[in-house]
Amino acid sequence: MQTITHCPLCKQSQFNSFLTCKDYTVSHKNFDIVSCQNCSFKYTNPIPPPEALGDYYKSEEYISHSNTNKGIISKLYKVVRNYTLKGKMKLVQKHVSRGTILDYGCGTGMFLNVCSRVGWTCFGIEPDSGARKIASEMGLKTFLSKENLENECGSQRFDVITLWHVLEHVVDLEKTLAFLKSKLNPNGVLIIAVPNYKSYDAEYYKEYWAAYDVPRHLYHFEPKTISALLQKHNFKLKETLPMKFDSFYVSLLSEKYKQGKSNYLKAFLTGLKSNLRAKNTGNYSSLIYVFKMQ
Repeated sequence: MQTITHCPLCKQSQFNSFLTCKDYTVSHKNFDIVSCQNCSFKYTNPIPPPEALGDYYKSEEYISHSNTNKGIISKLYKVVRNYTLKGKMKLVQKHVSRGTILDYGCGTGMFLNVCSRVGWTCFGIEPDSGARKIASEMGLKTFLSKENLENECGSQRFDVITLWHVLEHVVDLEKTLAFLKSKLNPNGVLIIAVPNYKSYDAEYYKEYWAAYDVPRHLYHFEPKTISALLQKHNFKLKETLPMKFDSFYVSLLSEKYKQGKSNYLKAFLTGLKSNLRAKNTGNYSSLIYVFKMQ
């Protein structure tokens, strides 16, 4: 295991214990989440070394990589995904009508496939070979890493860069944000979606909240900390939007983790309560942040 000695956000070295969560997807081991004493940023600590992290994604239950249809939760996920893909496309085109787009952590390429169909020039970065193979079979241009894209595309810049539930996974956080900044056109848009541990469903399920997803999720964001992180890289927040379906999906998984079995009605009611409370607080289960360079 690798101990993080300094906060990824403010670089201070003092932290407190926040939660201990179990990896229910692959290893079934416990992992600690800590809170920075200075800025309150939450991060998993310690974490598996970078060369071992890939092993924690090797499960058919990890839907964004496997595209599996096994189980009712997977089927529900894919039904909702088909609907939300259109919403993501509308959000992108609200800010940029057409152009070049990079989906960082594109998974099996479902979002890029939608973009490609309406005339976008699409690029994706995806480290998982199985997911990348599915994307390539749809004719999408995908790369193993940011270094591979840099080597093959050189000075290519993008009008839109998206990270749909990806930023919480990246090991080299500072390098990745610097890369994204260097690849975005001056008037371009950076769109980041991440879970929000300030949501009601997170507070209700606590260590069973599925969106902690340790150790795959290295960082645990809320609006204040993600804005501070991006501001360090000269990005200004332009818009924050909810991902309302996430509270239901996350509650389905969380209920299963907490009780050892699925309870669809309880999960639905918890997800609904989370969304209703978020109407006043803005703390939805997941949030989309739209940034532009200052």
